[in-house]
Amino acid sequence: MRIGNHVLRSSWLSLLTTVLLGASTVQSIELQIDNEGRSPGARTAKEVATNMMTYYTGMNPGDNPGNLPDPYFWWEAGAMFNALIDYWFYTGDDTWNDITMQGMLWQAGDNAAFMPSNQSKTEGNDDQSFWAFTAMAAAERNFPNPPHGKPQWLEMAQAVFNTQVPRWDKSSCGGGLRWQIFTWNNGYNYKNTISTGGLFNLAARLAKYTKNETYQEWAEKAWDWTTNVGFMTPQYRFWDGASDLNNCSEMNKIEWTYNSGVYLLGAANMYNLTEDPKWKERTEKILAASDVFFTHDPPNVMYERACETINTCKVDQRSFKGYLARWMAQTTQMAPFTYDRVMQKLKASAQAAAKTCTGGDKGTTCGMKWTDQKWDHSKDFGQQMAALEVIQANLITRVAAPVTDDNGGTSKGNPNAGAPPSKPKPSELAFDITTGDKAGAGILTAMVIITIGGSAGWLIWD
Repeated sequence: MRIGNHVLRSSWLSLLTTVLLGASTVQSIELQIDNEGRSPGARTAKEVATNMMTYYTGMNPGDNPGNLPDPYFWWEAGAMFNALIDYWFYTGDDTWNDITMQGMLWQAGDNAAFMPSNQSKTEGNDDQSFWAFTAMAAAERNFPNPPHGKPQWLEMAQAVFNTQVPRWDKSSCGGGLRWQIFTWNNGYNYKNTISTGGLFNLAARLAKYTKNETYQEWAEKAWDWTTNVGFMTPQYRFWDGASDLNNCSEMNKIEWTYNSGVYLLGAANMYNLTEDPKWKERTEKILAASDVFFTHDPPNVMYERACETINTCKVDQRSFKGYLARWMAQTTQMAPFTYDRVMQKLKASAQAAAKTCTGGDKGTTCGMKWTDQKWDHSKDFGQQMAALEVIQANLITRVAAPVTDDNGGTSKGNPNAGAPPSKPKPSELAFDITTGDKAGAGILTAMVIITIGGSAGWLIWD
């Protein structure tokens, strides 16, 4: 049978049923094949995604397309649209395609670089990158293209790249990207792994898609800086970042799942593009080092080790596991030698995550702690999205690899996209900048390192 253009194989359906159900049954999410022949993974993803979308109101009259309500930040809406693009690609279900198109075009802004003026009091480089990842995914997956005269997916990704490269800052730490874009935002003096990692990931994928050597050179540059400054250890584990006020000499040694993930997929793309043995080795070693995010009991289940076991995960951090799951699955397409190791972990994690999705009125609310293998009586947009990501990641074998400019890609690019927007002054902002507003993508600034030391400082010595 077919869903969209993707053939379903009965053996895969049987395997995924076993993977997601194991020996028990999740009562509130029906994982059996329905009358339309959809796979259990697709059916589960539909239920979890439907619950996730109850948080989003941007399509309603009078609301802003592409924004999530408080307490969720702007960048997480960008991550949500990526999850929805993947959902469409994996399942063929276009339920949320129009909402995705609307939100992406609205937030792309006048220069297509995802720098809307109403985000100038909070937007960081990492925030912008998550929107770029979504645009890049849309190009790679041949998501329906925007109407003529509107910014195109590849153009949006190129626009973000073109606005981030001029921010490469050699004034401290030998280079890298700052966390924040604007000087008045808390965290401007913090250089973090996810910001430079975002540029690395984007540059690698643009290089793969376009074959433009400039993108490849920047991917190499971002990688080299990350290793030279010490954000990546010789064991291929990633620290959070450091203050540039002391030239990045004192590392914030907190480890997050998505830092490993963002470099993993970037390295896999570089391997696929170049077939250089060094990128194969780097991909393998990042993947091996990511074992720290998977438990032994139950085996191979992902957890956010910096905060989950001590119940200190903040709003942003509750979604991080989903990005590692997303990028691990996509890595198997760029670097097939990773398949067995990746899928062992994604299958176990999806099974455990599905067992937490039994909460709420409809029995489809997912918990934070997949290791519990039951609903933990919590609910949150980010953890719902993370569960969706790991469940649908198990459908990666039923879809084609990402397209490129010379191999089936239909998205139109513009290498000169992203003319620098005018920078608003603090006095021109529509709202006062408050402490709450200054929380970008949840990465720790120099001002909160002391606080983190109290809640997760044990990781520094682990």
